[in-house]
Amino acid sequence: MGRTNRKRRSTLANRAIAASAALALGGGGLLAANIYASAGEGKNSTQNAQTTAASVATIKCPDVGQQLRNVPQRARAGVDKELAALDQQITEAYARLASTRQAQAGDAGFVQNSILGPLNSKRTATIERISINIKRGGGTAPSGVGNLSKCTGWSAGQPNTNAGQGNNGQNNGGQGQGNNGQGGNAGQGGQASQPPAGGGASQPPAGGGQTGNGGQGGNGPVAADFQDIRTVQPSNKRGVGANGLAANGRSGSRGTFTTSCGTNGNDNHNTDNVIVAPGVTNGAHHLHDYVGNQNNDAFASDEDLAASETTCQNQGDKSSYFWPVLRLQDGSQDFDQNNDGGGKEGNVGKILQASQAQLKFVGNKKGNVVAMPTALRIITGDAKAFVNGLANANTNWSCTGFENRQLTDKYPICPRGSSVVRTTNFQSCWDGQNIDSANHRSHVAFVQADGTCANGFKAIPQLQVRLVYKVAAPTIQNGTVKNAFAVDSFPENLHKPITDHNDFINFFDANTMNKMVNCINTGKQCK
Repeated sequence: MGRTNRKRRSTLANRAIAASAALALGGGGLLAANIYASAGEGKNSTQNAQTTAASVATIKCPDVGQQLRNVPQRARAGVDKELAALDQQITEAYARLASTRQAQAGDAGFVQNSILGPLNSKRTATIERISINIKRGGGTAPSGVGNLSKCTGWSAGQPNTNAGQGNNGQNNGGQGQGNNGQGGNAGQGGQASQPPAGGGASQPPAGGGQTGNGGQGGNGPVAADFQDIRTVQPSNKRGVGANGLAANGRSGSRGTFTTSCGTNGNDNHNTDNVIVAPGVTNGAHHLHDYVGNQNNDAFASDEDLAASETTCQNQGDKSSYFWPVLRLQDGSQDFDQNNDGGGKEGNVGKILQASQAQLKFVGNKKGNVVAMPTALRIITGDAKAFVNGLANANTNWSCTGFENRQLTDKYPICPRGSSVVRTTNFQSCWDGQNIDSANHRSHVAFVQADGTCANGFKAIPQLQVRLVYKVAAPTIQNGTVKNAFAVDSFPENLHKPITDHNDFINFFDANTMNKMVNCINTGKQCK
């Protein structure tokens, strides 16, 4: 599925605010918004929400999907479409927020009356339809879900820094825990901006705002989103290899299985997410790279995926591996500059192809692993972590030659000759029954600190993804970043590094999966 095929389907055509297309290409509204691009909702969130309209940087809405734990199977399709509608509503509201700065400056009630009020009304109706779908499917709507309609505007507040605090998640024996809500890692001598507890957003130090960066149309990233990797304190954790991927301990299942599926050289991209928004075009509102399975769009059934071609050298691996693209913000554009999910929603700039994409499965330091079921879906990280908070965040940014130094809430500035690295360690405990769950998370989990799986979950091979990009280091001058890079994101998340995420759908055939499990459990290194 090459570059010409990416345009084959119409998107949610013209549903995004038309003005946002022009703004994303350098219009004044989004550029003005960038002054507030690292808004914070500190401890006094109510006070922040009521500040002057002109200081509102983005929109925070409760993530309804994460509150759904028990949705009947026959209600899933309807619920997923309504959840996608909620995302579309926020996207449209953010575009209106960004395009009406002049009106906001002249009317303190504009944001509430013209943007948030209508958005909350739409959300109330959509959430009610979610409850109806669940009830019609034979389930019970979760209590309190009706209270999730209210969105607030985030304003620029005082910086909430967390200099020097590391990633407190577990990364023992290859079982990376992500952030577990513990904030970022500024490293030694750095100044990290940490979202406050409860999902606040980070604010750059004074003077860190900017009025444009030549690429993202004014909605991020900003200078405060970057840090020189050389200022980060090296990790003293045992088992972290020179390539950034953790070893899986000296006990338990010590083997590995590596699959080689290329770096998306055939430009297989779309803005769908078949896990979160099946049947919905542009459900991700940002562009994904795909390697492995070549039939992965919003409309692919499990049968379609199982019958698809794969870019993996081992043809027994038809799994789908996908992640948001990384773009260079140098003022250039790419094929999707006028498309939904691309330039229309603030995702602009040159798409960078990874120079390396390493896909490795490791074991469990306490014991053997079991086979993953066919069509198992795993999402790790949170594309909405900037507004959702860090509970599901799982990001690791670094540079080649410095991979014992990891950043979680900053993009790295790498020295000459060094490349940018994105590393992701997936959940490796499975409930033993389900290939997915209503919130797409509850059926899998990270290991506990001692390497065991809680709640009767079973240990499965842990996927580790390492992506390397040859990209020139950004420069920061007078609080402005030039030639930045950033991952694609939902528009309201302002292209923050903490929003990086990764997705996997297992379609290894039985023989290859059995080989993987045997290799891992017997301590072999297999491909």
